[in-house]
Amino acid sequence: MERIISDAELILNPDKSIYHLNLKPEHIAPTVITVGDPNRVAKVSKYFDEIEFETSKREFVTHTGRIGDKRLTVISTGIGTDNIDIVLTELDALVNIDFDTRQAKTEHTSLDIIRIGTSGGLGESIPLESFVVSEYAVGIDGLMLFYQDNKSKEEAALLKDLSSYLQDRDFAFPIPLYVAKSGADLSEKFSGDEWLRGITITAPGFYAPQNRYLRALPTIDDMFSVLDDFSYQGMPISNLEMETSGIYGLANTLGHQALSLNGILANRATGGFVKDPYKLEESLIKKALEIIVA
Repeated sequence: MERIISDAELILNPDKSIYHLNLKPEHIAPTVITVGDPNRVAKVSKYFDEIEFETSKREFVTHTGRIGDKRLTVISTGIGTDNIDIVLTELDALVNIDFDTRQAKTEHTSLDIIRIGTSGGLGESIPLESFVVSEYAVGIDGLMLFYQDNKSKEEAALLKDLSSYLQDRDFAFPIPLYVAKSGADLSEKFSGDEWLRGITITAPGFYAPQNRYLRALPTIDDMFSVLDDFSYQGMPISNLEMETSGIYGLANTLGHQALSLNGILANRATGGFVKDPYKLEESLIKKALEIIVA
């Protein structure tokens, strides 16, 4: 018999919507687009032919609608893998837990989860205004260390190579690393010269964890020079951001397909920043939707 999930673990609102996202199972589509900024939700849904449902709670804003016959949900996560823990877990609960019996469903539903976000490129090979598909994510945020390890052979191989590389250079992050891979089916759809492929570093913060120094001194001061020389299967460590490793790790653990798309608005090697970040954001949204709907 499946475990009955307690009221304190699966928390529902009085209307039986899930606690943080304020959603019921019928409110989400099989394809879910995640964005960090709540204001970016409307920038995606303005391309919908119709919006059938809208809600918001805290930083979580959700629009569900259609483009042609394709039903889509776009939801804001806010910043960081702590929020990703909430969003991915509650999205999974909406399709894979029966809220009446409080038990996991016998038939599993897999969602397609696509992050559309902005990011900072690491090396000079990742130019400003380029679009990066995160083939792998390396988490320096710690989230997936709280979940039972279910690494694939590919994830384990990358982690072993990167750990050995860093050890040879006497370089260590403050916490253990983990690796998570993109969903193969989704990744295949985003091919072609306009999409660079790389390894994304997911950090637990914007400043010191990403080697930014204003007044508080970071403990690591040579991250970029060390990481810039690493590659795996021909892919460099391409960019830094704050959600992808959590999305990939939880999607793989829960049996969903996930992909992270990154518009590069800064380059940490050159110190450059795009002149019009909103134009880059708009371009990425349009290109991503064309492929998602096709």
